[in-house]
Amino acid sequence: MAEISFKSVGTKSSDQKFRSDINVPPIGFKTPLRLGDSRDEIFDMHLDIGDQIHDNFKNLLLTNHGERIGLYDFGANLRALTTERQSSKDDFDSEVMRRVKNSCTKYMPFIELQTFESTFEDPPTESSIAKIYIKIIYTVSALRIKNRAVEVTLYCIG
Repeated sequence: MAEISFKSVGTKSSDQKFRSDINVPPIGFKTPLRLGDSRDEIFDMHLDIGDQIHDNFKNLLLTNHGERIGLYDFGANLRALTTERQSSKDDFDSEVMRRVKNSCTKYMPFIELQTFESTFEDPPTESSIAKIYIKIIYTVSALRIKNRAVEVTLYCIG
């Protein structure tokens, strides 16, 4: 009877020749800016396009007109609404939705706005600063990003 050797049958999938270290290039900076934890990048970077879009959308919501050099009308300009404090919550919500939709249409047209929600937190008695929490759920169909939420907090004088 012949002796059978299994040494030449094949190689294991864990063999070094099957490993490939994929170096994913960074897409953009994480904000707020902070130093990176690796030696490859100076700043902390996004490696996922969905995370970068989320970060950019949040920055769009928090930027007011005139704050971006070269693009005066960049941003949703929501902080201006906090000093006006509309007569009712419905008026405030509709104006916020209008501004967000206009800025998204111009600067991030790939975002599809789904739902909007705002919550007012009245100031404590010793402070006159109130908080407005805004939550927007959005979708980016081209990248199969569904129902992702971004939340921002605005402060206003109560």
